[in-house]
Amino acid sequence: MGDGAAGSEAEPAPTRTEAEAELAAQKIERDRIARRKAERSAPIDAGAALSGKAADLLAAVRAVESGEKPAPRYFDDAPTVPRRTTPTPTTPPPAPAPAPAGPAPETIAAVRALLARAGAPETAAARAAEVLGETAADRLAEDPWQLLAVTGIRPSQADAFARSLLGPECGPGDERRTTALVGWLLEQAALKGHTVLDAPVLQSALAQYAVPDPAAALEPAIAEGTVLVFQEPVGEPPAEGEGEEQPVRVLVGLEGCALAEESLADGLARLINTFGTGGEAETSPDAWQAAATAAPSPSAAELIRAAAQHGLVAHTGGEAARAEPLALLAAAHGLGLRAWAATWAAARTPAPGVVTVADLLAGTEGPARDADGQWELDLLIVLDAPQLDVESGAALVESVPDGARLVLSGDPGVLGSAGPGRVFADLLAARACPQAVSRTPDPGPLGELVSGIGIGELNQVDAPGKEVVIVPVRDAGEAVHRTVQLVAESVPRAFGIQPDGVQVITPGHGGPSGTRALNTALKERLNPGPGRFGGFDPDDRVVHVPVPGRAVPCRVHSADAEGLHLDCGPAGGRITVPKDRVEAEVRHGWAVTAHQAVGARWPAVVVVLPGDAADALSRDWVYTAFGRAERHLSVVHGVDQALPKAVAEVLPKPRTTRLTGLLRTLIASAAPAE
Repeated sequence: MGDGAAGSEAEPAPTRTEAEAELAAQKIERDRIARRKAERSAPIDAGAALSGKAADLLAAVRAVESGEKPAPRYFDDAPTVPRRTTPTPTTPPPAPAPAPAGPAPETIAAVRALLARAGAPETAAARAAEVLGETAADRLAEDPWQLLAVTGIRPSQADAFARSLLGPECGPGDERRTTALVGWLLEQAALKGHTVLDAPVLQSALAQYAVPDPAAALEPAIAEGTVLVFQEPVGEPPAEGEGEEQPVRVLVGLEGCALAEESLADGLARLINTFGTGGEAETSPDAWQAAATAAPSPSAAELIRAAAQHGLVAHTGGEAARAEPLALLAAAHGLGLRAWAATWAAARTPAPGVVTVADLLAGTEGPARDADGQWELDLLIVLDAPQLDVESGAALVESVPDGARLVLSGDPGVLGSAGPGRVFADLLAARACPQAVSRTPDPGPLGELVSGIGIGELNQVDAPGKEVVIVPVRDAGEAVHRTVQLVAESVPRAFGIQPDGVQVITPGHGGPSGTRALNTALKERLNPGPGRFGGFDPDDRVVHVPVPGRAVPCRVHSADAEGLHLDCGPAGGRITVPKDRVEAEVRHGWAVTAHQAVGARWPAVVVVLPGDAADALSRDWVYTAFGRAERHLSVVHGVDQALPKAVAEVLPKPRTTRLTGLLRTLIASAAPAE
């Protein structure tokens, strides 16, 4: 998916675009993280010898690597932000300021000249200037490995750049190189969903890049504040009097993820501990019980009762179970509560009190904020909770006022968040709050098929109405041909579903049957044109990616000097993508990946599985892709036995996070002494 851009128009527009609102919300979150960062003690001066806590933590890292038993003093709590014992007001979100216009031309020119002198690609000059600031050229001349901070630059490229500038003075153990590599490796881990890495894993990765002493390489990174180090107990604590020490794992992470994860844990614990202290306390238990009795299903009634008695509730279930949190929303409105629900993707038909997570955080829809910057509400229900990463989760939770209720609802079987963390899964694993498990099955052959996939079984289901159709293909070319045929002819003829209601899903963007190839073929058949608006024509189906991890289905309306005008339906409205951001933020949308499709559903779905897609398949990918269909699913099948094998054996890739341990510690510390 394309990256969101940070620029904005030179003249402020009367209203903000969706992308600008999203970026403003991100700025608010960064400001909040910065305020929490300031609560920590001052960092160690760069280049100074380590002492105190930093030295202890580094020694713990080395002890884990060498197999030694860490000293008892390493078992104290990992460094965290101060815990709030009483509610304290937060600074209200500042009014969003216009985004900076970008680096000055002379800054870009200086960086370009430096890159050219070293024989490096000059195309990275603008990105380097944007990331490193006005002194980018001086910083790169002094420390060439800072080039790794630029998206898309790999260590081999940074090494070549450094050799060109420094000559024989640089080597694989250069402190500047190892510090940059530590940060880069953790950034790459964050892209894969990790908020931290085990110290031995990080050291092994450093060794693969020829770092001569991986353990020592962490020392300057810790000293300069590039990374933070944490310790997490492993297993149950030894019984008192046994004289044994509890094993510990040492974790290393970037400060942004660490602070967001701790802030999220603090916020969840706060909602548990402050429940019932807000202005909604007058609602009687009898009123809640009456609402539960009137619920449309037993599972909805169970969820309503859980929300009546607790400040934090987790709710799990499949697609049919989404009706249960909506029943809770209706019941809360009936009780006169200020209740809202937030979904990851915009619904095709807007509903009262239901907004998207992005619009809620950006402030373009949803409740107003009070003087402390928190939402004026009594209940917030978040659907599609598995899509929350630690930063969006922290922003949501910190905005829920003391005494209010938060319900996190979702299907644990779908693909996880695009950003770092596994918020919903960690909350379930911590067992920090009541869990309402839906007993409402997904109906019909499609429901039976997807439910079986969820437990690792790819069953052949009875589909008398051709709800599920398998279309075998021999190669990628045939896969593309049959896909176009299904979307344009077969599905509309058999089910009366027009091509606009058919979504194609495939594992990746590249390759002979990835989204690019499929979209080219589908555009030629369904909306041919010269692509006169940067490759797009009016009425093209597209996805708009205002920020990484979020894809909004839209249709091209027109284009002019301002940019590309998109119609994103009743829920999304009309938006304009500036010309300089079209290439990064917009792509054709007849075919998407499962990560782009998560949270949305269509009347019919065509899942394309060419032979070269076997390695990309996993249980959660198949579960997510197949589960996007409401009435009909066609599977263009070219992976033979790789599909049932992926469903049975290929589990979701694990993510290393801290939220479960943080929550367990907070809940245990708040429990009354026996």
